[in-house]
Amino acid sequence: MKKIALITLLFAVSISPEVISQTSEFTISVDEPKNGSITLDPVLPEDGKYAEGTLVTVTATAESGYVIDAVYHSTPGQWGPMFYDTPRVSSLQVTIDGNKSVGAYFVEESLLDGFTLTPDIIYAKPGVKPLKYDVYSPEDAVDLPILVIIHGGGWRSNDEDIMRGMARQFARGGNYVVASIDYRWLGTGDGDETPNTMADLIEDVFGAIAHIREHAQEYGGDPSRLLLTGDSAGGHLSASAATMTDRIGDGGFGETEGIYEYSPTYIPEGKTADDLRTELTSSIKGVAPTYGVFAFEGANMLQMLGMTEADDAKVAAISPIHNIPDASELSMPHYLIRGTQDPLISDENVTAYMNALVEKGQRVEYVQVGGASHAFFDWKPNNSTVDTFEKYGVYYIEEMEHFFDSVLFE
Repeated sequence: MKKIALITLLFAVSISPEVISQTSEFTISVDEPKNGSITLDPVLPEDGKYAEGTLVTVTATAESGYVIDAVYHSTPGQWGPMFYDTPRVSSLQVTIDGNKSVGAYFVEESLLDGFTLTPDIIYAKPGVKPLKYDVYSPEDAVDLPILVIIHGGGWRSNDEDIMRGMARQFARGGNYVVASIDYRWLGTGDGDETPNTMADLIEDVFGAIAHIREHAQEYGGDPSRLLLTGDSAGGHLSASAATMTDRIGDGGFGETEGIYEYSPTYIPEGKTADDLRTELTSSIKGVAPTYGVFAFEGANMLQMLGMTEADDAKVAAISPIHNIPDASELSMPHYLIRGTQDPLISDENVTAYMNALVEKGQRVEYVQVGGASHAFFDWKPNNSTVDTFEKYGVYYIEEMEHFFDSVLFE
């Protein structure tokens, strides 16, 4: 036994320096910035590695005529680099806990002309993460319609900043106040002990809209004219909020058999869920769910939602396709859009939703964008995403605005 123990000890000693070197240092890549520069403190060693736990300050400086869009770090992800970007700051502290890239992205000053930004307005804190939204108000805005944007990310990632390209583009047009919202993530990704459900996310969206409506005039907006849009997971959530206002109530979601109601995460003081049902139903005038999910079908999808044991009624209660109001009772015009090369959202799925809308007498326009893939309305601090946004997003944002204009003014 002593011999075996000695051999084990010698083996451990012989490999421990290599193991330590592998696990206690991480490689950091610096993305070469354009139209500005960055510095790292402490300076990146020649071997490109920092010790685990090192706190690195990344500082960005823009060239003349440019401003900082975001300072960021990124890690490899399922769909390419996963960016953790912080807009509107000149420096960012990054804790070294794995291999990653760091950098900064710069944009022309003119991109921020024509509107004022009010960031990080907290509307609720039902769990660990404060829920917030950013408001983009055109200069001298008074009683403008309000566009609410809901971000995507598989219901489990991203925040409102990923939609800042769309928000800025709309606000620069001068005709809409824009509010870009965040919400809880499915599961425990936010740090909540109790997993968040899809019903929780929908309640967050209703709560954000209620808060925006309550403070609309402070932002130069008209609380009686709200439009919704969102991409991917946000496409589902925007369609849900537009079609399910009749489900707002305090009866609970599935707590009583056959009752599936949403109590908004934020309810203004002195009001009830019933009040919000009436107010949001009358205020929401149209929706543009982009490359979204409208029905939840199949074992894999239900497993992702944590709803493998859910009955059909519960699944239907989170699915826009099963909650479309009849146009004679509530008109809810839809602008649907999808890239023809989208690997996640099929034409069949969007067409099924379009047909269901038509059956209910709703106005609907479905646009397919030739050659576009998924998420072309997103904005990330890298050239490929921005190039895609400029190629497809800018044009179809203008088309979406024309659709909303026709809903409100014709």
